[in-house]
Amino acid sequence: MNTIAASPMQPDMQEMIARYPAVFKPSFFKRFRGLIIFIAVIIYAFVGSSFLHIGKVISNGNWDIAGAYLADWISYEARPDIKFENDYLSIEFPRFSALGKDPHPDWIVESQETKEIMPEVEQYESAAPAQAFSFMAPDAPTAEKPAEPAKPASSFSFMAADAPTAENPSDVGGASQEAKAEIKTVTTKAEVSIGPAHVTVIPGLVTITKGDETLVIDVERDKAVHPRGQLPSWAQQKYENEKVVARFGFDGRVEVQDYKVKVHHRFLGWENFIFDTNSPFWKKSAGEVFSLIMSGDRIDPEQSNFMLAIDNILNNGEWQHGDVWLKLMQTIVMAFVGTLFASIIAFPLSFLAARNVTPNRFLNQVIKRFFDFQRSVDMLIWALFFTRAFGPGPLAGISAIFFTDTGTLGKLNAETLENIDDKQREGIKSLGASPVLVQRYGVVPQVLPVFLSQSLYFWESNTRSATIIGAVGAGGIGLKLWEAMRTNQDWENVFYMVILILIVVYVFDTISNKLRTKLTKG
Repeated sequence: MNTIAASPMQPDMQEMIARYPAVFKPSFFKRFRGLIIFIAVIIYAFVGSSFLHIGKVISNGNWDIAGAYLADWISYEARPDIKFENDYLSIEFPRFSALGKDPHPDWIVESQETKEIMPEVEQYESAAPAQAFSFMAPDAPTAEKPAEPAKPASSFSFMAADAPTAENPSDVGGASQEAKAEIKTVTTKAEVSIGPAHVTVIPGLVTITKGDETLVIDVERDKAVHPRGQLPSWAQQKYENEKVVARFGFDGRVEVQDYKVKVHHRFLGWENFIFDTNSPFWKKSAGEVFSLIMSGDRIDPEQSNFMLAIDNILNNGEWQHGDVWLKLMQTIVMAFVGTLFASIIAFPLSFLAARNVTPNRFLNQVIKRFFDFQRSVDMLIWALFFTRAFGPGPLAGISAIFFTDTGTLGKLNAETLENIDDKQREGIKSLGASPVLVQRYGVVPQVLPVFLSQSLYFWESNTRSATIIGAVGAGGIGLKLWEAMRTNQDWENVFYMVILILIVVYVFDTISNKLRTKLTKG
């Protein structure tokens, strides 16, 4: 049955093959184009990687620095210095430490003693004998040829009564007076815990223990650093007698130098995000802060504790919430005003640029070239230009957005007008309507939803662009972001502002999408 049924089909199949040879007998490239493209991609990747030395570039990257930057986005460091003094230690924190003005963290344990401390006195060597050459006159008095005794001078003198003179020289090679010892309570031993490591510091000796490994380092003050034995894998000394660096992963590192031990201890989180160290609410729990706000005595007689807390949050010296939020609002307003002005100006100009609406070729070309000029210069370049013209601030940013978007929106709108359905316009014209009414009722209803949709998209997009142009002086949060990045230390502040920008972009993108959907459906 199958043979009998198939035999009548053969002529039809042959006829179909003859009619469509490209389908049934494709060329070699069409049959193997997938394989050819795959091989071409492999060859291109190989040649490109060889030409650019991708492997070497990746291996030479400063991955430690990149890792430290990423860690700074989500953590902070405490950086105490343990200095070697005469016979004791001194522990110092940076001036603006995240731990406050007088920190005593529990991960540093000090052993103190009361000792008699002798202040260090600088010693000066005696002057060497003068050489034979002298700028003095030939008959000037010298040691071999003393001058004649001078006549008694008046008692008046500009010098102090006990100042050294030729008759009463000062002591050379030692101090004029003996330094007096002082009784002080000083630190003689410091133990630092950094994650899995334990560091013990005493004058002249540093012991670092991590797991089963122990590193002992002798320190000659102001001279050299001598590690005992072979360094473990987590310690490094680039040059002999120079500093030794011990790394403990995310938890931090220790740098042993010939005059101090630099400790870098990292903690997960953002320090002092709500209240800074100068706030009376600093280091208090949420319950304590709430109790003070609701029923506690006034900390500041001039304002309530609630207003004081709000003021401390907004004027946080480390995070500057108030200034950051103000700059973010400037960025939003800058994007909105620039896009609004661009949409208003581009609307009538696009009608002049459209060939089917304004049948004047010369005017069409002039307007379109004007749009090209505005679009050809990037928004960032316009921002630099207007920052120079108007000075740093939001006006330069608004102007940059306005100029760039006028050209882009004008071109898009003109192309939309050139692709409208002429039937509606012809119908309005057949009723004897004036040219203005023809455009109003025959053209605008078709293009207005598209125009508004494009303007909404540019408004959402310019919220991101306003951040970039703000970094070159056009104001807004971009300038704040650039200032935080320039310090090379406040990367957690950078991440904070990046998150705020992401939230704003997400909100405006959602609003813009919903409005565009309604407009296009309508």
